[in-house]
Amino acid sequence: MIASVFHPAVLRAEIRLFRREPGHLFWIMLFPALLLGILGSIPSFREADPSLGGLRAVDVYVPVTVLLGVIVAGVQGMPQTLTGYREHGILRRMATTPVRAAALLSAQMLVFGGAALVSALLALAVGRLAFDVRLPGQPVGYLLALLLAALACLALGALLSALSRTTKVATAVGSAALFPAMFCAGVWLPVQAMPDLLARVVGWTPFGAAAEALGDAAAGDWPGWTHLAVTAAWTVLLTAAAARWFRWE
Repeated sequence: MIASVFHPAVLRAEIRLFRREPGHLFWIMLFPALLLGILGSIPSFREADPSLGGLRAVDVYVPVTVLLGVIVAGVQGMPQTLTGYREHGILRRMATTPVRAAALLSAQMLVFGGAALVSALLALAVGRLAFDVRLPGQPVGYLLALLLAALACLALGALLSALSRTTKVATAVGSAALFPAMFCAGVWLPVQAMPDLLARVVGWTPFGAAAEALGDAAAGDWPGWTHLAVTAAWTVLLTAAAARWFRWE
């Protein structure tokens, strides 16, 4: 049973294909850290802000850029790849071989999830080395929140793949989902700086809840159970929807 959903050869092949995609390498793994470097170069972002509880804007943006890599992997990377495989009949052909198509889906989730985690490490490293941002004060809670966020984003990516008939549609739908997700994650305005009503609404989205959880853990507190529960609930809901509508051909 395990072999039907995990195949080392398929995983190695997907890793090689991922490494040949410069767009994936840049936008998922490098862009979040680059964005943090640009924002941190703005002098006002390195000054303490009373509205942020005495934190600097660059301190607040580290969890945001960590989450950004996860979002791009889930809504831009995986849907286009899986839809392309379906469009070219690869999934249909794999379903007739001993290597089940489910092995490909598992490999995709591992590859894009792993790329998102590498992106998170790069963002943390840039924040620490370039701008003296403290590492997460609650590393276990931070890792838990990050894993839940990655699962939610990958589940959303699977759902977008299920709803997209062609790669063009997957690209359009992924782009449409990307910008609201980035807003909820706090890319344009950190959740901590949002008006109370907007912050509460955003906190019920998977990305807003994940941003809040990462922010709590970065500050040294255990992530709020409500934020973790919201992210987990969205993961279950999106996974169920993807399983309901996903087609291999």
